[in-house]
Amino acid sequence: MTLSKIFAAGALALAIAGCSTPTPETYAKQSPSLDITRYFNGTLDAHGMFQDRSGEVIKRFVVVMRCQWNGDTGVLDEDFVYSDGTRQKRVWTLTKTGPGTFTATAADVVGTARGTVSGNALRWQYVLALPVDGKVINMDMDDWMFLIDDKVMLNRTAMSKFGVNLGSVTLSFSKRPATGVAPQ
Repeated sequence: MTLSKIFAAGALALAIAGCSTPTPETYAKQSPSLDITRYFNGTLDAHGMFQDRSGEVIKRFVVVMRCQWNGDTGVLDEDFVYSDGTRQKRVWTLTKTGPGTFTATAADVVGTARGTVSGNALRWQYVLALPVDGKVINMDMDDWMFLIDDKVMLNRTAMSKFGVNLGSVTLSFSKRPATGVAPQ
């Protein structure tokens, strides 16, 4: 093998390695450790924005989430209010399927979302049926959540169709104090 072929093979291997994406296990040693049955329990407030693929902010929104668990099943009841005044409701039903693994369904999710928790990270992958200009488009969602502390979680979702990036959603979740406990 010639030196140029060795160099080309090495460059190709580096390019492929550089394109790999992290997995939840990448964050296994990160803390604080995320327990979604504990974090998504009670009431949370979220603030977010949707950006198109150029980075332009298309919509901003706030969400109130009421969450509760019964054994291995959780319900996340979300009420959205968008910057243009529109409102939306989404109710997720989450099921713990094993150590660090979950599934979830909602009325506008096509099929079942699959989630994996490791360390401080949660990754959801699912297809969301989004209304756009009078049509419904099934969008691939790659949703990453990172626990910052016991009150704050950050979320970044990449949206794509046929592998083409169409935009992203960025959210900040804040857990409200339990009823009867004054905020600090």
